[in-house]
Amino acid sequence: QVQLVESGGGSVQAGGSLRLSCAASGYTYTRYCWAWFRQAPGKERDRVATITRNDLTNYADSVKGRFTISLDNAKNTLYLQMDDLKPEDTAMYYCAADPLATTYCSDDYCYCSPRQDSYWGQGTQVTVSS
Repeated sequence: QVQLVESGGGSVQAGGSLRLSCAASGYTYTRYCWAWFRQAPGKERDRVATITRNDLTNYADSVKGRFTISLDNAKNTLYLQMDDLKPEDTAMYYCAADPLATTYCSDDYCYCSPRQDSYWGQGTQVTVSS
């Protein structure tokens, strides 16, 4: 059973940076779709960034150029580096992993989307003030 534990959230002023971590344990597959999602109050959970099973990254348009997703296999940890934060980035951030997620590709990019019943962390809060 894969367990995911997020950390690194907090409060920051607009323009600041945070790095979220997602420590993973209990692997049974060698390749996973990894993802960061976020959910603001009263809104749906949105995909922020993903790494496919063949290491392709993809970002939501709203964070492209400001956020970077990365995976350290030696430390079993997924990261989300968030720079130039904006008030609209305020949300609960969740990491997810799914060994069987479908990968979707267009001509320009590929992304994967973990299933609801795959592995999810409990979330870490990010608050950005103006």
